Amino acid sequence: MKIDYLLVLVIILFVGSAGRSQSIVSVTGEWKVQPDAIWLSHEHILVDFIGADKISKEDYDRKKVMNEMLPFLVELKKYQVKYFVDATPPFLGRDPVLLRQLSEATDLTILTNTGLYGARQNKYIPAYAIDLSAEELSERWIKEFRDGIGDTGIRPGFIKISVDATNPLDPMHDKIVKAAALTHLATGLTIASHTGKAVGLWPQLEILKKEGVSPSAFIWVHAQNENDPEAYLQAAETGCWISLDGVGWKIEPYVEKLIWAKKAGILDHVLISHDAGWFDPQKTKQDITPYTNIFENLIPRLKKAGFTDGDINRLLSVNPAKAFGISVRKRE
Repeated sequence: MKIDYLLVLVIILFVGSAGRSQSIVSVTGEWKVQPDAIWLSHEHILVDFIGADKISKEDYDRKKVMNEMLPFLVELKKYQVKYFVDATPPFLGRDPVLLRQLSEATDLTILTNTGLYGARQNKYIPAYAIDLSAEELSERWIKEFRDGIGDTGIRPGFIKISVDATNPLDPMHDKIVKAAALTHLATGLTIASHTGKAVGLWPQLEILKKEGVSPSAFIWVHAQNENDPEAYLQAAETGCWISLDGVGWKIEPYVEKLIWAKKAGILDHVLISHDAGWFDPQKTKQDITPYTNIFENLIPRLKKAGFTDGDINRLLSVNPAKAFGISVRKRE
């Protein structure tokens, strides 16, 4: 029998590539992603809205935060959640040591971030960043990825930025987006940008284009705030990720948007999460929103609407694994 060696080689390469999984960086190290494991791709454990000029870790006790938040994270075991993306950025309460302690106590794989948060008119931008260039900011973020955050040794697993939804962008936000693009090209970290309405998305994608970064490295955070279906279609066509991440409080708008996305054929570009939690150091009494609404209410509604197990797996496992997998994605 004559053997087509070229065909055999193609099959070997295909099988080999199919068997490879994405790598991610969590607060406890670098790991290969379990392909069918469940993600929560945008949540918060601690957030402090006091502002960059006043924020301090002296405002809370880690042990108290642990005691408050641990039950909500333990609760996720019954829903088989494996990956938990903590989207709290620097100067808004990012605490990688706290996240590592919670990860070790729960076996959740928790991701933290590098970057800066520009929304709300730069209230959370530290003074030092104002005069730095995009290149200088990116050098700081790249250093965190390579060497760890401060003296913790804990590395960020993605880049978290934020802009006010305007076009053109605020000059500071323009700089932040460029810094994120440069950091991505040096590290392969995904950019998750708190954006809201699509008016603020297009200038960000234009900056990525100028810097040679593929939109597939970009997550449009709080995309649920946009109500124009054409914006979702256009965003999906570019290849960016569309994050519907406010499911912690209500599900009706998300049911409608997800049913539409399935019919429109763009479900492979969508992420869902609660944007829930969190411990607020400025409050004397905490009011924590659980990380469970997706499992208890959203998924049953979607299944009644005809969503298959494959659709749910795509939203909670396949898509986030692709979105947060570390790889440099250059614009073609």
